[in-house]
Amino acid sequence: MFDKDALLNELTFKAIRSSGAGGQHVNKVSSKIELIFNLEESFIFNEEQKERLQNKLQNRLTKEGVLMLQCDESRSQHKNKELVIKRFLELIEKSLIIPKKRVPTKIPRIVIKKRLKSKRNLSEKKAYRKKPDVD
Repeated sequence: MFDKDALLNELTFKAIRSSGAGGQHVNKVSSKIELIFNLEESFIFNEEQKERLQNKLQNRLTKEGVLMLQCDESRSQHKNKELVIKRFLELIEKSLIIPKKRVPTKIPRIVIKKRLKSKRNLSEKKAYRKKPDVD
C-alpha cells in the first residue's frame, strides 16, 4: 500500500508545553507533541491517493494541504510521539481504503408475500376489535 518508514521521514514534529493542571513540572517541560504532515509535498503517494486523502481529510487539512495532529495524553513526550504516530498511520490507512460498490439486489417474491400477509393479519386483528356496525 505505502512505505511507512518513508512516510515517517516526511513528518515534522514539534514539542509544545501542554496545557491544563499539572503542578510545577508542567511549566518547564514540553510534553505535548504536534505532528505536521504536508500532503501536497509528499513523495510517497501518487496523485490519485493524494486526491483521495484530500477528500477524506478535508475537514482536518489546512488551506495549504497540511495535516496537523496533536497529542498530550501522556506526561511523557516519547509516549505522546508514539501515540500521535499511531493515530496518524491509522488515519492514513483508513482514508486510503476504497469502499466496495453496493450491488442492489431484487427483493425475493416470497419476502414480499410474507410482508403483505403479515400486514393483512394485523389489519384483520384490528378490525376484530371494532364494534360491529348496526344499521
